[in-house]
Amino acid sequence: MAELITVARPYAEAVFRLAKEANSLPAWSEALAVLAAAAQDPAAVEFAANPKFSSSQVQALLIELLGARATPQVSNFVATVLESRRFALLPHVAELFEQLKAQAEGSVTAHIESAFELNAAQLDEIKSILTARVGKKVETTVSLNADLIGGVRMTVGDDVIDASVRGKLAALTARLAQ
Repeated sequence: MAELITVARPYAEAVFRLAKEANSLPAWSEALAVLAAAAQDPAAVEFAANPKFSSSQVQALLIELLGARATPQVSNFVATVLESRRFALLPHVAELFEQLKAQAEGSVTAHIESAFELNAAQLDEIKSILTARVGKKVETTVSLNADLIGGVRMTVGDDVIDASVRGKLAALTARLAQ
């Protein structure tokens, strides 16, 4: 997965610069979300990988799927991605684009994994701690992960803050093994 993100990063950065110059970040965000959803559909992946269909045929299908979102710049982007055989990168491009967009808008997205369901007060407390730590507005996504045993693990960009029981046990094991 790390390799896919590495390859997707230049695409996301180029699209972000283009969207920022054209003052069309929300429009690109929508278009990339549609393209990412298509690239996660097994039927679309099979269609794009099928040698019976040319990249222009796949492009035509994606442009039709995009509808009004298919500006000339978006169409050129789709053509470039398909000619380079990078269809599978679209979800990563969309994710990286959203990170760049949030960074430009002064916010970050944090993913919170919790062993148990968090109530609103707990989530607000975690948000305020993260906001103080990163100095930016924090948007969150939350998922349950029973493997954590207890506590939470928070991911903000490349930073991981592990306040889970599993993480503390792993740290203790590492210290005892020294």
